[in-house]
Amino acid sequence: MSGTYIPLISSLATKPLFGSKSGVLLFGLECALGIISVVLAAALAHWSEWLLPVAVLLYLLIVVPTALLCGFWQAVTVSLSAVVIHVLFTARQPAINAVADPANSVTLVAFVLTALVVSRLSASVTRHAHEAESWGEQMHDLYEFSRRTLQMNLHMEPGPQLAELIHEIFALEAVVVFDADLHEVYQAGYWGVDARDLAQNAYFFDKSDEDPATGIGRRVLRLGAVPIGSVVLRGDTSPLTNDSIASLIAISFDRYRAYVNESNIEAEHRTEQLRTAVLDSLAHAYKTPLTAIRAASTGLGEMSHLTEAQSELVALIDEQTGLLNDLTTRLLATARLNAQEITIHATSVGVSSLIEEVVTSLKDRLSSMKVAIKLERDDLNLCCDRQLMVALLTQYIDNACKYSTFGTTITIGVVQSRKELIFSVHSYGPVVPVTDRERIFDRYYRSSTSSNGASGTGIGLSVSKRIARVHGGHVWVTSDEEQGTIFYAAIPTTLHQKGSE
Repeated sequence: MSGTYIPLISSLATKPLFGSKSGVLLFGLECALGIISVVLAAALAHWSEWLLPVAVLLYLLIVVPTALLCGFWQAVTVSLSAVVIHVLFTARQPAINAVADPANSVTLVAFVLTALVVSRLSASVTRHAHEAESWGEQMHDLYEFSRRTLQMNLHMEPGPQLAELIHEIFALEAVVVFDADLHEVYQAGYWGVDARDLAQNAYFFDKSDEDPATGIGRRVLRLGAVPIGSVVLRGDTSPLTNDSIASLIAISFDRYRAYVNESNIEAEHRTEQLRTAVLDSLAHAYKTPLTAIRAASTGLGEMSHLTEAQSELVALIDEQTGLLNDLTTRLLATARLNAQEITIHATSVGVSSLIEEVVTSLKDRLSSMKVAIKLERDDLNLCCDRQLMVALLTQYIDNACKYSTFGTTITIGVVQSRKELIFSVHSYGPVVPVTDRERIFDRYYRSSTSSNGASGTGIGLSVSKRIARVHGGHVWVTSDEEQGTIFYAAIPTTLHQKGSE
């Protein structure tokens, strides 16, 4: 039996007996008080002539409080003293062989086991109480940290603020935070080693662990499964607390970036509003003098006494005035579409007459070009804003005039596909690079093919895109050397109005 209990006792009672001289004195005092209590209990039992079970209960009433209040080794000492003292008192009774009495061995084992169990339970309860108290403090610190992160100044980078908050709230020796997006390291407290290497190694080698020897905890910051940085902490914190701190840092980084993106979007929106207002103002301001110039040039052109050179100059003025007038009209259309002030006046439009109107308006531009019109059916109809669709097709055909190779044919086609009509303008000319085929419809963007000297402002195709979108459609372009370049616009046959973007 003793071979079974001795390893158990030695494995569980692993705490050192004495930590200092004061610990020795305290241990001796606690044992002395326990032994005195046992002597008094034994004397009372002997004087009252109580049976052994009653005496054992008295001794247990001493051993159990000793185990609870003092510890395992004090309780064992008191247990041994109880057995010895009980033997001494019963030895005075001639009728009883106290040494050979097996009840004494059983009593000793019972006392020791009682001392072991009670002391372990007491130590476990005390430890759990301390852990609960410590965890409660850490939860309070986590709450304070989360509250303070919500109050951070998002106009500034969060890294320095977070490092200082962690160092202050959790009373750590040192903290370092690595922001992988900005590739910056922020630290607080004293590091005896290179904190930058610690943080970057944790991030690049994906290390999230604890080092009990140095008291350092490392965590990789993640948003979902995406690593965005790391944090290294040195101090007295639990692994769960380190996980929580890392999560709150990642959330703070995400909030900051969302705020920055929102601020940039708002700034871009305000810039766009200002640019739209300027375009609208300039376009209206140009209209009046252009009208006067065109009227004057028309009047000069009708005079009969002009020389040939003067007539050519008047014709040039009239031509350039027309170009400026067309440009201001496009600027006005762009401003209206950007400001989302456009009002769709939907009517049923015959596609054949729509294309004829556009081609007729561009007859001067198309005079030196070959034009072919291919309709799937002559009775195709579209519910749309006729004026806006004229502007879209005008831009497509005008763009083809600028860039098509001389002597080639510009083909205008319309086919029906399910619930939409697909307009196309095909021409042969410079190939639009793949990288430009999306951006070519962005405002003010001009493809590298514009290097051939064709005039333009980079706003015409963006207007076409917005016209298609307000009708619920979309635009795209295909281009290669053999097949040529084709600009498409898919417009629903029934109007589904959308925003310009």
